[in-house]
Amino acid sequence: MQANDVMTQNVITVEPDTQVREIARLLMENRISAVPVVDAGGKVLGIVSEGDLMRRVENGTDQRKSWWLKSIFTGANDAGSYVKSHGRKASEIMTPKPWTIEESMPLEDVARLLEKHHIKRVPVVRNDKLVGIVSRANLLQGLALTSTQPSQAPADDRAIRDAIMKEIEDNAGVRIGGINVLVENGNVELWGLVDAPEQRTAAQVAAENTDGVNKVENNLGLAPRGVGGY
Repeated sequence: MQANDVMTQNVITVEPDTQVREIARLLMENRISAVPVVDAGGKVLGIVSEGDLMRRVENGTDQRKSWWLKSIFTGANDAGSYVKSHGRKASEIMTPKPWTIEESMPLEDVARLLEKHHIKRVPVVRNDKLVGIVSRANLLQGLALTSTQPSQAPADDRAIRDAIMKEIEDNAGVRIGGINVLVENGNVELWGLVDAPEQRTAAQVAAENTDGVNKVENNLGLAPRGVGGY
């Protein structure tokens, strides 16, 4: 299997000028832990994670004093940390120029990339434009499914996956951003979180009614308030 077999599509993104407060709202409402920062053409400029926002909270109301004292007693030129803790826009607090991958990268190579660079997720690009994101959870689901299978998934499986995700998004009343669909030889696994039991059933019905599906394993869970995704 490859990156495009497990990646989360329809990724929530922000622009460089998006305010920190808006970013926090997006993370909470969509139950995700990071958002790519993209330009008008869809090129990935950076990533803002919940960790970036938490650093601001940890600094609290004394963040200005803490930065000033650190500069005096350590002699460090910590301008970058100052911007990270005081910035008000995505472009000021994001991790710039993040690693990206192509859709065709085998999952084994994606795993090595995440491990080597100690990152939790990686944007997927096509012609330098964002088309998805692969998180550690996506990766583990895919690797578990294909541990005894070749890395190249049949084209029919990709068509089935695309059809299921389109049906869920367009007609099942479920937010596709919280769901991942894996297909191997027509066998489907549904992963992720939904808001209600009815949505869990709706996603399964959408998969079962898709041409080419042999069986469906429904691993969807109900999302506790505040739980993050990718």
